[in-house]
Amino acid sequence: MKRYYTGIDIGTYHVKVVIAEAAPGQGLRIAGTGSAISKGMRHGYIVSVKEATRSIIEAVHGAEQVAGTKVKSAYLAIGGIGLDEMRSTGEAPLTTSGGTVTVRDIERAVGDSEKRISAQLTNRKVIHSLPIQYRVDGVKISGRALGMHGSKLAVDTLLVTTLEQHYSDLIEAVEGAGIEVEGEMASPLAASLVSLTKEQKMKGVVLANIGAETVAIAVFENDAPISVKVFPTGSADITNDIALSLRVPLAEAEQVKRGAITKTDTPRKRVDDVVDARLKDIFGIIDAHLRAIDRHRILPGGIVITGGGSSITSVRDIAKATLRLPSQLGNAPTSARAISADATWAVAFGLCRWGVSVDQKDMVGGWGEVFDRFFQTTARGFRSLLP
Repeated sequence: MKRYYTGIDIGTYHVKVVIAEAAPGQGLRIAGTGSAISKGMRHGYIVSVKEATRSIIEAVHGAEQVAGTKVKSAYLAIGGIGLDEMRSTGEAPLTTSGGTVTVRDIERAVGDSEKRISAQLTNRKVIHSLPIQYRVDGVKISGRALGMHGSKLAVDTLLVTTLEQHYSDLIEAVEGAGIEVEGEMASPLAASLVSLTKEQKMKGVVLANIGAETVAIAVFENDAPISVKVFPTGSADITNDIALSLRVPLAEAEQVKRGAITKTDTPRKRVDDVVDARLKDIFGIIDAHLRAIDRHRILPGGIVITGGGSSITSVRDIAKATLRLPSQLGNAPTSARAISADATWAVAFGLCRWGVSVDQKDMVGGWGEVFDRFFQTTARGFRSLLP
């Protein structure tokens, strides 16, 4: 029996919806996609819930028409400049469990890590609490801590947060379209489910989703996310630079950026110089963050680029030269019934992959063991137990 999953990615410029179908023995395939111009959005957050709802309805309807099914519930991406990370450490005595680390002990330690920075969470909502390092009696544990023996468990936790108001507005906009939100995931983590291999995540990799007004990144190491960050810059800045440099309307500047033939007779090299200069700035920001988390030039998996900005011709070369890392584009799988499903659809399709894993309790892609237990969603109250 077929089961349908829907992912909704609400960006600054476009709302993207993917409907995927799963059938026994056939895996997951894209059944339909739909998009609409985002209304009521800025920098990835909602300024008008009603307008955002209209855009969602339009995009969902387009996907329904292609897939031949009705969407009643969906998984939602959380992005925008409000998305950020915090780090904390929590502890739990092992006396109640007889000195053996249990699932409950891990939950208590992660909960303690949230409590310790509660003062910094004003107006913010924790959407993921991800354990990234365990210690038992002060000794670092490689891999799982479950079943280890000692008197005290400590957990270093990566907390992915968003603005409370932004979160509430997104939920309201989707529910206003008559769709139940089954769960929420940070957009770069959703994209990673279809854009990164287990080998890349094991050895170390950074995923960069270049949107219109934001760049969202997720850094992985040892098959787990160790950093999630959003920067207030994006491919729209390239369009603005072209418009100012060439003195052409924004619509024409967007066409020039994508290599389309226009009335502009400016030499291509001049255009390329403008585009490349902004891309160097974008990847320079990512490079600075990698330095800050001590991962500068030491990620063998390199950088994988998704999002609308991934379609710019020189993006791979500029990323490689700036970061001094291997560079490639991340591509979401396609199907005959999907319409141009490429790297720009990675977030929405990744949400569908997550939906399958929630049902199967078996996350695709290795690092899912982190999410399989400690992943938080409001709608389902779903949490994992192990790193």
